[in-house]
Amino acid sequence: MQAVVMAVRIDLWTMPVAQLLTELDTTRSGLSSAQAAARVRRNAVERRGVPSWWPLLVRQFVSPMVIVLAVATAISMALGNVIDGVIILVMILASGLLGFVQERRASALMETLLARVRVHADVLRDGREVEVLPEDLVPGDVVLLKAGDIVPADLRLLESTTLLVDESSITGESNPVEKAADADGSTDGLLAQAAYYGSSVVSGRATAVVLTTGTETKFGSLIAHIGSKEVETRFEHEMTAFGLMLTRVIMLLVIAVLLINVLLHRPLIDSMLFALALGVGITPEMLPAIVVVSLSIGARMMAAKSVLVKRLDAIEDIGAMTILCCDKTGTLTRGVVELDRALDLEGNESEQVLLLAALNAGLQQDYPNPLDVAISRRHPDLGGVQLVAEVPYDFRRRRLSVLTSTGDFICKGAFESVLNQCGSARRGADVVPLATVRATVQHQFDELSEQGFRVLAVASRALPAARTVAVADEVDLVLEGLLALQDPATDTARNAIAHLRDINVDLALITGDNAAIATAVARTAGLDTSRVLTGADIEQLDDPALADAARTVRVYAAVDPLQKERIVLALKRLDHAVGFLGDGINDAAALRVADVGIAVDTGADVAKQAAALVILDKNLDVIADGIRLGRRTFANTLKYVRITISANFGNMVSLVLASVILPFIPLLPAQILLLNLLSDGPALAIATDRVDPEQEQSPRTWNMRSIRGFMVLFGIVSSVFDVTAFVVLRNYIHADPELFRSSWFVLSLFTELIALLVLRTNRSSFRSRPGRVLTEASLLMVAVGLLVGLTDVGALVQMQPLPTDALVLVLVLSLGYILANEATKAVLRRTKRMAAYVDERIPA
Repeated sequence: MQAVVMAVRIDLWTMPVAQLLTELDTTRSGLSSAQAAARVRRNAVERRGVPSWWPLLVRQFVSPMVIVLAVATAISMALGNVIDGVIILVMILASGLLGFVQERRASALMETLLARVRVHADVLRDGREVEVLPEDLVPGDVVLLKAGDIVPADLRLLESTTLLVDESSITGESNPVEKAADADGSTDGLLAQAAYYGSSVVSGRATAVVLTTGTETKFGSLIAHIGSKEVETRFEHEMTAFGLMLTRVIMLLVIAVLLINVLLHRPLIDSMLFALALGVGITPEMLPAIVVVSLSIGARMMAAKSVLVKRLDAIEDIGAMTILCCDKTGTLTRGVVELDRALDLEGNESEQVLLLAALNAGLQQDYPNPLDVAISRRHPDLGGVQLVAEVPYDFRRRRLSVLTSTGDFICKGAFESVLNQCGSARRGADVVPLATVRATVQHQFDELSEQGFRVLAVASRALPAARTVAVADEVDLVLEGLLALQDPATDTARNAIAHLRDINVDLALITGDNAAIATAVARTAGLDTSRVLTGADIEQLDDPALADAARTVRVYAAVDPLQKERIVLALKRLDHAVGFLGDGINDAAALRVADVGIAVDTGADVAKQAAALVILDKNLDVIADGIRLGRRTFANTLKYVRITISANFGNMVSLVLASVILPFIPLLPAQILLLNLLSDGPALAIATDRVDPEQEQSPRTWNMRSIRGFMVLFGIVSSVFDVTAFVVLRNYIHADPELFRSSWFVLSLFTELIALLVLRTNRSSFRSRPGRVLTEASLLMVAVGLLVGLTDVGALVQMQPLPTDALVLVLVLSLGYILANEATKAVLRRTKRMAAYVDERIPA
């Protein structure tokens, strides 16, 4: 298939529609499949796919420390140390390839998961409406837009009905922009005829033709730039802080070791290689791979629990969540709306009111919603009446109107919104002034709301000659009656909320329903209803006052989309890690600003695009499971970081001391790198480790004080045993350099594996069983260590088989190391002040 690239032309936006369609070689019925196939090209903005393998591979070897070590090794090889140099380079290569394989697998997994929540575009092909991926659109395609859709390309409108488009994500303008196919030829009119890639439809419908796609669109290059930028999340920020802390430690110790060896007149190249290898030794170079593997395993486990992760670092965010904001529908309620009754203004069941409501709900072509589905389910027969025109629903008017083939203009929507457009009311067979029945109708509304019903008003007027309608026609309406709909609270809502509270996550109900309905549902679910904040209340509060109110308020009613966003931002100002669950167009703004936005896969495209997680089942228990998995994944990542840097820090301190008290370098560079490589195998397996239940009970995040304290405390414990080994090996066994290195190599490997198994839990390690994969990987590395230390295999890195006395010493010191670590943990568990240094929980 030949790709077609169409340059952006200004005249495409201004020429008459008939000429435009001719220019694009298309019709109002769209392209044929053959035409589309001939023009297809991939959209570089939307389709990123699995990244090319070679940049990922190169990234494994661009660490400054690795580059310096490789250069120094090359210099050493040029000076004659070929064998040692080759061994070091092999170690670097093996470590990099291991990280590459793991990250490659994780990338493929994420592409598979993301494919399940891709948005689609509705287009006309061969005269029929079909769904295609946005990247498969071509110039000339005719796209059908409705509320909740993401605009998939730069479009020129052919037909439109009350179209409002949110362009905030690309222009920064917070208010929706009105679009119209029949706008005048002025500059503003031309802008009104254009729908730009990356914006979203708030309300209304349109048919539009594709002019350009991908990076050729007006904002495509900007979106591509934004998408390609490394936007630093909280998780990445803390990773960066950790890296800076570690870099400072490494630089100081490496310089110290190098200076000591130079002052002791040891060979410069050997000293430089030793110092650099030491720097690589303390660096948790597998951290990127460990993080990716841990998070991708977590993503796969979440997918099994009906939670799809769109970006991996969202797993840390959901684990850190302290409060979840959600609507009542499908979470606190069953999610199946039922029309309980259709009432006239005297409070009697009315077939006429039901018929008018059914015509309004059944004929409207806007974004489907549960209320209209419930009404149509109650009265599916429309008697052959056809739709002539429509004024779609929007969140400012909160009503929807249709013009029928019988000349009836029927308006249905929020009680006050419809009531304000009425001048009269139908009472029996008579039409009377609204003022005569207003108090009765208001009492009826209040009574139904207090019972937990969602109440809509229905009104009408006759427009027999009209063929088009607009918002201006929603005046002088006759109030016909009320609709009482209900979505009963679930029997499990209270238990689900208790489940969230068990893991220290609070819940806030945010709904567009009135205060009476919100209070009734919240009380049934066990939420605090002592104070309910409404949208009108929020309008009277500035941001600091709203944040102050948000400390105690857990029920928000009658709020609009921008107020939802303000509530989330207010909670974030209180240092909450805020989750927001939403599935509608009106949730998109709040989803974007939440720490972790959670959408439902059946929700609007704009909601799914704004969210970081997509759930397949709108259920609080599903989210609670996701939070636990997020904490479990994060706990395993933190295990690797804390254990590895404490063990490596201890080794570095030991080597610095050894450089002073020993007349030779205690470990050769190749031996350091081999030790590092062998210990990395079990470290990768920690991503699959079991997590103690208490580590899932509280929100957790990166804590530099905790990591630093853990590193120093347990690093010192490790160094004490290393120095003991130095003294015994030199003074009692009288080990020469080769035997010393061989003994200490095996001891260092054993102590690193011990640290992994003992320090992986704050409990006694005898009361916390490690995961099967971690156990097997550790035993395998013990076997490899013994093979290297007890046979001639070690000769490859200039080691010799250990004699019996040296082996006994290694085993005794390893046992002592286990007991010392357990004793230190026991002291910490009893000392709250010290425990703060090894606890990464979010402060209450």
